[in-house]
Amino acid sequence: MSQISVTNLTFSYEGSFDSIFENVSFSVDTDWKLGFIGRNGKGKTTFLNLLLGKYSFQGSIAKSAVFDYFPYAVTKTQALLPASAFIGELKAGCEEWRVICELAQLNENAEILYRPYQTLSFGEQTKILLAVLFSGENDFLLIDEPTNHLDCKAREIVKTYLSSKKGFILVSHDRDLLDACIDHVLVLNRQTIEVQSGNFSSWWENKQRKDQFETAENNKHLHEIQKLKKAARRVSDWADQNERTKIGFDPVKEHDRSISARAYIGAKTKKMQSRVTQMAKRIDREIAEKEGLLKDLEKTVDLKLIPLSHHKETLVNIREYSIQYTDAAHPVFTDLTCSIRRGDRIALHGENGCGKSTLIKMLLKKAGINDNDLPVLETGVCETASGLIISYISQDTSGLKGSIPAFCTKRNLDHTLFCSILRQLDFERVQFSKNMENYSEGQKKKVLLAASLLTPAHLYIWDEPLNYIDVFSRMQIENLLLACQPTLLFVEHDVRFREKIATETITF
Repeated sequence: MSQISVTNLTFSYEGSFDSIFENVSFSVDTDWKLGFIGRNGKGKTTFLNLLLGKYSFQGSIAKSAVFDYFPYAVTKTQALLPASAFIGELKAGCEEWRVICELAQLNENAEILYRPYQTLSFGEQTKILLAVLFSGENDFLLIDEPTNHLDCKAREIVKTYLSSKKGFILVSHDRDLLDACIDHVLVLNRQTIEVQSGNFSSWWENKQRKDQFETAENNKHLHEIQKLKKAARRVSDWADQNERTKIGFDPVKEHDRSISARAYIGAKTKKMQSRVTQMAKRIDREIAEKEGLLKDLEKTVDLKLIPLSHHKETLVNIREYSIQYTDAAHPVFTDLTCSIRRGDRIALHGENGCGKSTLIKMLLKKAGINDNDLPVLETGVCETASGLIISYISQDTSGLKGSIPAFCTKRNLDHTLFCSILRQLDFERVQFSKNMENYSEGQKKKVLLAASLLTPAHLYIWDEPLNYIDVFSRMQIENLLLACQPTLLFVEHDVRFREKIATETITF
């Protein structure tokens, strides 16, 4: 057991005028199961790379541990080979028998080590990389988003597997995974970093309690400041009025006043001005106390969505529908019967490769959104209502390149409104001047989400919209969908999101 001590860490990317970290200090224990929580673009992956020594920085990181990082970078050449041929290149000294033992804990057969890597599913590839990661001894492991693109069954296996391990930092936005696997949290707040024992739910409960206290204290200070300002103005007005009476007086109305009263009035005015000065100092103290509050408050803005209303009640009708790729021996799925009516929020649920994305592609094609010819054979009925307008989010972000204005022009989006939605999703203004290929994966997903929210539609089809999206934005999107109740067909492996949002689940 050892500690990693970070002292006065300051870092920014070359050519960038916004700092990722500034004078950050904290310590973590290498025996902890540490969950890493923070907004997209706040520097979670960057910090892991700093631990790995990939960037130069100011300050110090004192560490005696040896680090290893997930996911490993598998080259195109390696992907053509079985994993058994290159696991030693991924992790120095990796022994195949240890990997096989780890795969057994992941409920996976060792046979996948001897099939070409690129032919494996996302889940199988992830399990191999995790097995390689944990095959060493005494390493402190940095695990970055292990469940993205995994189906629910694979997520459950990975969750059980990680909960039995220790000595890692886990970056994830999956609340269910964090609750099951971690015993400490490392949180990137808006202006500070904190380390706390417990899991996500205990940290979130503490954070809400702290935010409520700071908000109440902030309101108390604001009220006190207003009272002091009002009293200061009143006393200052009295002092000014007294000051004006020092010279000149009406002997008829003020027959009892003499020239010597001038000194008395001056002294009284001076005393009043002194009270104003003391009040000003109290105001400054109140403001100074208030400035320490609310700096880490995560206050999400309510998003807006204006779905279109279609004249038909049923937007999609599917009866005894089957799809089979022309070069496949078996159909993707058979005899699917369902419908999508106005106001439905339907979740497609099933393992990777069961046909969820294929069905979505066919619906897009029939609605005229996607004209790519899929090499499939169809039987049964799959039809969409005439004039149906669909807003679609793909799980693939690789096509996002170039500037925000160019993207808006291409998608026929209002640039000002688009940037406004991104700001509501906690995009910092400095990001608008960057090209989208330089965004984090979470920021790219937010670009696709903003584009969909800005597109009025009868039906919203979202294919894994929350991959890489931070926890706060997930809650923000949940609140939006529950408030606006659009017609939605979605694929999402975040259990809590699906249970909260779906009015119906279609299991393949």
